[in-house]
Amino acid sequence: MDLLAQARVKGVQSEFVDALGKLRVTDPVALKSILDALPEKRVYRFVEGPVVLRALRHSRTELAATGRVPLKWTITGNAKVIAQGETREPVIAWPADLPLGYHRLTLTDTEGATEEVPMIVAPERAFGGDFDRGWLLAVQLYSIRSDRNWGIGDFTDLAGLVRLAKQLGADGVGLNPLHVLFDDHPADCSPYSPNSRLFLNPLYIDVEAIPEFSADLVPDAAATAARLREGNRVPYADMAALKWRALRAAFDAFVTKASGVRRNQFDAFRADRAPLLSRFACFEVLRHRFVSPWWEWPVEWQQPDDAKCAELRNGPDKREVEFVEFVQWTADNQLHAAKELASQLGMRVGLYLDVAVGVQSNGFDAWNEQIAISRHLAVGAPPDVLNTAGQDWGLAGFNAGGLESQSFVPFADMLAASMRHAGAIRIDHVLGLKRLYLVPRGFKPDNGAYVQMPFEALLGAIARESAAHKCIVIGEDLGTVPEGFRETMQDFGIWSYLVMMFERDDAGHFRSTDFYRPNALVTLNTHDLCTYAGWRSFSDLKVKRSLGLDPGENEQDRWDALGMLDEILRQNGITANDLYSVLAFLSRTPSRLLAVSMEDLLGVLDQPNIPGTIDEHPNWRQRLPVALDKIASEVDLTALRAATRERSRNGGS
Repeated sequence: MDLLAQARVKGVQSEFVDALGKLRVTDPVALKSILDALPEKRVYRFVEGPVVLRALRHSRTELAATGRVPLKWTITGNAKVIAQGETREPVIAWPADLPLGYHRLTLTDTEGATEEVPMIVAPERAFGGDFDRGWLLAVQLYSIRSDRNWGIGDFTDLAGLVRLAKQLGADGVGLNPLHVLFDDHPADCSPYSPNSRLFLNPLYIDVEAIPEFSADLVPDAAATAARLREGNRVPYADMAALKWRALRAAFDAFVTKASGVRRNQFDAFRADRAPLLSRFACFEVLRHRFVSPWWEWPVEWQQPDDAKCAELRNGPDKREVEFVEFVQWTADNQLHAAKELASQLGMRVGLYLDVAVGVQSNGFDAWNEQIAISRHLAVGAPPDVLNTAGQDWGLAGFNAGGLESQSFVPFADMLAASMRHAGAIRIDHVLGLKRLYLVPRGFKPDNGAYVQMPFEALLGAIARESAAHKCIVIGEDLGTVPEGFRETMQDFGIWSYLVMMFERDDAGHFRSTDFYRPNALVTLNTHDLCTYAGWRSFSDLKVKRSLGLDPGENEQDRWDALGMLDEILRQNGITANDLYSVLAFLSRTPSRLLAVSMEDLLGVLDQPNIPGTIDEHPNWRQRLPVALDKIASEVDLTALRAATRERSRNGGS
């Protein structure tokens, strides 16, 4: 089979027109690298692809042209037969009472030809929330200052943020991704480059809140923590060194003096999260032992093996494996406590968590899902107006063939890991559910190709997990959106992500409130864009130029944009143009959620992250200018409540 034929089978689009209007043809060598990195994709004989059924809809599946009748079918789930039957027509009418979940469909014709197909039975739509309109306080958790944390915002600070959000009238707190990173590289702190999307970053643990911890276990902790709280940037290396030392001391104390209740709770957590937690703990122990990427490990460890992990758990490394599990249990408990606090306070969303688009190729998820995740391919973007060379984000993503072979369970597990703590999640680069732009390792970003994904099946899985966890799902659908994409996404109950800075017509005029969709989260900006204070002061233009970056506009462009902002505000009866005026405008949109960034409320000039930089700018390191307990006094509460009155849980009172 030649390269183009292979590409068609695997859904690889080797020719496309980019955002600059240029025809892109993937280099044959690069195309071969992409095809070699993708697993075989099943070509189905009886049906067109994975079967997705939605409750409350008339569920019928038309057979493919190559399918012959009569055809027998059997649906299995959890090793049990759920339903079976036979069709003599070129269509299968499914029973109305099929259980929600991820199943396998077996089809057999009269000649004995058989094929197995993944099947998802999903709710008609994702969970939509039980409120009209509300707003969220958006925060980078690491940036929080307090007089008690150890140099980085932690889960106890998060509880304080939840209380602050309630005081301000918000329905929840939005956070940067909390995914686990690499503990031995604390300076690599981007929350969007995770080791795993299944587990939590232990640096957010409040060690002093662990029941078995006491100050005498780490005598210098108080003095060191006080020093780490100083300055405007998170000192990741020193902070991590102290926190890991304290976590080990807490674990040693747990082993020797934990109550029976605590030990039983720990064991229950390990059982509930098995086998993924056990594999992750073993992976971390092995990663520290071999100090190299997992594909360079001894052969017996290059694939996850539960029997081998059991040997590791019961051998000399037992204590180290248990330590990793203890740390994850602790993080899970503390994040869950923040979620429960939001619920007790009557917040209609609670925590709004972000899910990264991919993972590090040398991390746990890529090791654990070597068929469903392609480590040799990086997710990115083709050349466009802002990035004429294209983008390589250095992250490995899921692929269609691998997910189909496992009935989409790895994707569902990834969603559930965040949803279990959240009232809403945001899926970064949701366009990747339909197609991913993949760049083979060793090639420049402009030599990638689009790879088709099983869009409907992934939407079905999202709807299934969303309904099960009662969690709203927001898709970050910025950029060039394929025709019909948003309509399909909304039909499955997934919300859009609307950024006011981007909601402008071809002439640059800001769109009015009635343009915004109801089932959406609206926000002024994002962590990758300038703050409102930075935008009004032109500070972002100066910073980017000082870094050798093209800001994409000049001073006159900015003056024009400021004038256009004044224009849209006046059209809506708003005469001022301060932050609270903009928030009043956004509050009037029909979009059901509004996110307000803490940086904007505090007048911060610098944005959390500047894309295209690594060490040139203090990305993901900057602290807020005031401590948590002083934020309420620094914010104009009267103006904020007036601006958000129409959607505030306190009604502005």
